[in-house]
Amino acid sequence: MIRLVHAFVWVYLACTASTVWAQTFQQKSTDVGRIKLTLSNVGTIGRPNVRSNVQGAPSMAYPQKGLEHLFESGFWIGAVVNGQVRVSTSAFDASAGYSTGGSGFEFTAAGTTQERSSLTRSPVYSASAVSHQDFVFQLTDSNTIVPGTSQPISDHVNPLYAKVRLETYAWNFSFADYFVICNYEITNTSDTRWDSVFVGQWADLVVRNVNVTRDAGTAFFNKGRNGIDTKYKSIYAWLGDGLADDANFIQSYGAMQFLGMDWRGLFFNPDKPDTFLSLGYNAPQVHYNFWNFTSITPEFTKPADDLGRYVRMAAGNDSADVYGSGGPVNGSPANWLQLISAGPLRSVEPGETFNYAVAYVCSRKVTRPQSGSNILSTPESRAEQTEHFARVRSTYVGEDVNEDGKYDPALDLNGNGKLDRFILPEPPSIPNMKIIPSENKVDIYWDATAVESIDPITRNKDFEGFRLYRTNIGDDLDQNLAEDNQLIAQWDSVGNDVGINNGFEAVALAEPMRFEDDTVSYRFKYSMPNLLNGWQYQFTVTAFDKGNKLLNIGSLESSFSANEYRVFAGATPQAIEKNAKPKIGVYPNPYRTTAAWDGVTSRTQKIYFYNLPALCDIAIYTSNGDLVANLAHNSATYRGEDAKWFETFGSADANRMVFSGGEHAWDLLSNSKTTLAAGVYLFTVTDKKTGNVEVGKFAIMK
Repeated sequence: MIRLVHAFVWVYLACTASTVWAQTFQQKSTDVGRIKLTLSNVGTIGRPNVRSNVQGAPSMAYPQKGLEHLFESGFWIGAVVNGQVRVSTSAFDASAGYSTGGSGFEFTAAGTTQERSSLTRSPVYSASAVSHQDFVFQLTDSNTIVPGTSQPISDHVNPLYAKVRLETYAWNFSFADYFVICNYEITNTSDTRWDSVFVGQWADLVVRNVNVTRDAGTAFFNKGRNGIDTKYKSIYAWLGDGLADDANFIQSYGAMQFLGMDWRGLFFNPDKPDTFLSLGYNAPQVHYNFWNFTSITPEFTKPADDLGRYVRMAAGNDSADVYGSGGPVNGSPANWLQLISAGPLRSVEPGETFNYAVAYVCSRKVTRPQSGSNILSTPESRAEQTEHFARVRSTYVGEDVNEDGKYDPALDLNGNGKLDRFILPEPPSIPNMKIIPSENKVDIYWDATAVESIDPITRNKDFEGFRLYRTNIGDDLDQNLAEDNQLIAQWDSVGNDVGINNGFEAVALAEPMRFEDDTVSYRFKYSMPNLLNGWQYQFTVTAFDKGNKLLNIGSLESSFSANEYRVFAGATPQAIEKNAKPKIGVYPNPYRTTAAWDGVTSRTQKIYFYNLPALCDIAIYTSNGDLVANLAHNSATYRGEDAKWFETFGSADANRMVFSGGEHAWDLLSNSKTTLAAGVYLFTVTDKKTGNVEVGKFAIMK
């Protein structure tokens, strides 16, 4: 199978008597937590060409860019209408992913895309927001022709006339930044009843490090393995071949988790079927399906038409014999496709609406037991995944602690007289941080916002303390820096049984600290000495609370992802003084191209110029005086732009990288982007404020 990169833009025109409304294909990517998931206004999930364009939006990245878990995904709905099986899908097997009018891509946009947030500091704050980052999409399967064109939607001749409102929810809490919930509100807009309704989530879960792997085509997709978690109604995948070129650079799971449905005031819960059975309905069921992209084995061939898709949703291939040797679950690595489905709902009448919810979940693979070339999955390696599934489930259930869909006044946390789902307890507010790097040192400041936090459930100020995390040098080379945080220090309240009771005297400032062009008043400071210049460290300050024993809520910690800063200690800006002794230099000098200083390719090498003026021009020459490269340095705006290393190993958000101001990295590529030969090179630095010039030299050795 060769999968091709597909670029697409389509125009949707909705005409009325007086207006013409144009809308382009739209994608939105979650960025509030560690999981980065891309969704579209036509119901597709994921960005298929992420493997060939790693600098663009993520597909399903966790815990940072490049660590991907999804090719593409989407939802299915099937029903019997007047005795005829009809299935509408927003995504299906396609070697290039989504294409306008392509087979299996049967939904079109039916409204504008919205973003909202429950964070009061967000520019899209809304009182109606459910999470820290909500996306809202409107779509329909009613069109058989691509709107605004004469192009038929392939194989889509019998729509269900389903109107779908998709809301997605993501959080930045450290205990909930690894999942995105998709809440589908589905309405029958036809004039005909839907019978025996099933819904499902199709996916091509592919776990690869796209920054490292060189695999393309079939080789990219055929190394995945799959498993199911029947307790938490999930299908998961991981990189299942220990010989893959990125096997040591991504150790995580990507998963889909079915959460439930609300239909006619009933909660569709396979673990509690009595309510459905007592009313004469079929027991709620969840099915797990797998097939291979190119398989001709009957159990593993993809469904060819609506009937085949409906049969898969209604029955699945989750019998034990399918999971034997060579099967998808703990079997041979292969290009597996997945489908998790639920039903049946007896009927959905014209105009009737029901809700269906699933989640996309990621977790670390805690251990790596191996057998030959196959990396196995064990309960131990899935320990974090199990915890994550449980948290997702409790978030969805919300006030429905009994999971029966019935309102209980005793469990009404906000007192609004109704059952609410999608609820998380809240940790203290995120501390505002300021980091000042200097020679072999950083100073870390943060404010007291968290100290005054009020828990929305208990209505109490339950702040307990702060924690400081840091990574070590070299951690960034595994491209999993978000998981390499180590606790450096903790300060918390005295006189209780939470934390270490060491107080805040060691970090509290006698007077608040203010910085130019910064409105924050910083009340705490910690200095970290003995750092190596030019190496990347990640620093994070979090706040945590006391928890609540009566409500069975443990101590909660604020967001990591919202407070992760990549910091580079180094020289601060220094003006060039006339007739003064030269002080500008280069390190490492000599530079050895075979040293394990940076990345593994010529595009990720770098050297540093140090003791630079705040505003200067750098010119590099051969020993014969031929110009090699020009660099412009501005300490106020510098973000590593002349070294590709920072695009590969740095933060996806350049504003989260903090430099000392007096250093500038260079990737040793000429102005024409050619690699430099070994030898001695000269450089000049011109101070743009004084006009003074300093000269130096460095060597490159093979």
